[in-house]
This record gives sequence, C-alpha cells and structure tokens, in this order.
Amino acid sequence: MNIVWVDGAGDELSQQAVAFARGLGGDVAAVRFAAGEAYSPAAWAQTLVELAAERGASAVLAPATDRGNELLAHVAAKLGQPVAANCTSLTPGSPARVVRLRWGGSLLEEAALDGSPLLATVAPHSVAAEPFGEPETLAVTPAASELDLAVRVSGRIEAAGAGVSLADAEVVVSGGRGVGSAEGFGVIEELAGLLGGAVGCSRAVTSAGWRPHSDQVGQTGTKVSPEIYIACGISGATQHMAGCKGAKRLLAINPDGEASIFASADYAVIGDLHEVVPAISAEIRKVRGT
Repeated sequence: MNIVWVDGAGDELSQQAVAFARGLGGDVAAVRFAAGEAYSPAAWAQTLVELAAERGASAVLAPATDRGNELLAHVAAKLGQPVAANCTSLTPGSPARVVRLRWGGSLLEEAALDGSPLLATVAPHSVAAEPFGEPETLAVTPAASELDLAVRVSGRIEAAGAGVSLADAEVVVSGGRGVGSAEGFGVIEELAGLLGGAVGCSRAVTSAGWRPHSDQVGQTGTKVSPEIYIACGISGATQHMAGCKGAKRLLAINPDGEASIFASADYAVIGDLHEVVPAISAEIRKVRGT
C-alpha cells in the first residue's frame, strides 16, 4: 500500500500526489487530518509513522509544498531514514531510484533511495491531477505525545486584499524589478483586474518592500499554473521560473531583448512595460466598449 498525505481542501497538488502514488502500483490510501485539527508537524508525522506501520505501507508520499516537505522531513527524522523531495518519478527497487528537481527546477537529479517505507514528496505538475475518488480516504486525528504537540499552528492571519487567489488564478500578471516602484504596480493591477486575474511579483520586488511576500511567485514563493502568465519587467532568474513553470502560456514584456525569460516565453514583447501594459489594458477596454 502507498500512503499519501493530502491537503484537507483536496487541492490540485494533492490530487497530483495521489496520481503519482497510483503510478507506483498497489493500493493507495489518501490521508487527511480531521477538519479543524491544528497543524502540528511532529504530531502529524507521528500519526503517519504509526499508520504506515499498521498498514504495512511501502511508500509514504506528500505533495512537495512547504507543508508537505516539512511533514515528510519529520517522518524521516522519526524513522531515521532519508526522504527525497521534489520527485518527478520513483521506481521501486533495492534501492529505489528517484528523479527529482534540483536548483529551482533547472536540472534533474537521478538518485538512489533506501528505506522502508520509501519517503518522497511529489514535484508540482510532474503528473496530471486525478480526483481522490478511487483511493481509500482516511480522516485521522493525531495520536502524539505532549512533546510532539509543542509546536503547532495556534491561529491564522489572512493575507490582506481580496479577489482571486494567486495559486488558483487562471491569469497571473507579475511584475519584477523593472516596474520600478510600489506605485508602478498600478498598471499591473489594472491589467490583472481587467483579465480577472491575480497580481504576482518577483523576489526582488518583495525584498524592496514594494509588495508582500504573499504575492511572490518563485522557488521561495507561490508556485502557479495559470492559463497564461504575464511577466512584466522580470529578467527570468531560475528561482522565479521555478514558480511559474506550470503556466500553460507565458507572455514576457521586457525592454532587454537578451533577457533570459524570453527563452521560456511563448509570446515576447520587447518594450517598456509602462507603455506596453497600459496599451494592452486600453485595447481590452476598446474591444469591450468600456
């Protein structure tokens, strides 16, 4: 049996992890923690360890999200064995072989993986998502010690702003250092609003304090998979591209014709975003008659 930790909301990345587990063969159990149960990585990990032993699991998997990677790291520590993160494939054996993303997705590494059960997290968009439907779904409550429960989520502060979630948006309009200032994001917000999309940004922007970290797309930010990703004034650093590689289409707007982002772009506009983006917005309004 393969056990997969899934997000309680059953998001797309959790569905991808279930599809990955099915590809390994054998039965699959999707494990979600009881609604309202405060996230506690050590406690949840202990529950997964006990469940894996009870079910004789051959593998324990999770989506390679911040939480999934943290949770499997705690499982590995409790079992005293390795975990492979950001895997695109896993071939059982002695040892098992995994292919995983490294350096923000810029290269693939093939490695041997020992341990029983095998521990791995599934790289986003490495397989197509499949609804849980078929696998057994277990809603569990952590059975852990007081020490395991010492670290847990005690509350949540919702991100400021409203509208479309960056992770779920069909259209993302992102700005980079080339936007020039916090005020410069006005044209980015306008276009995103017209397209019913979300506003994103690069790490350079959050480092400058122009936008909150919740808007950051990249290796250390949100990983997105919209129908179209519009990158404005973004050079195309490896870390940023790791966050938007799931986009179906990429439109890049940059005055530097040699910018590395153009190598990944489906559509390219070499020009000043402060002229190009307002022109796109104006054309959209013209077509809509607004």
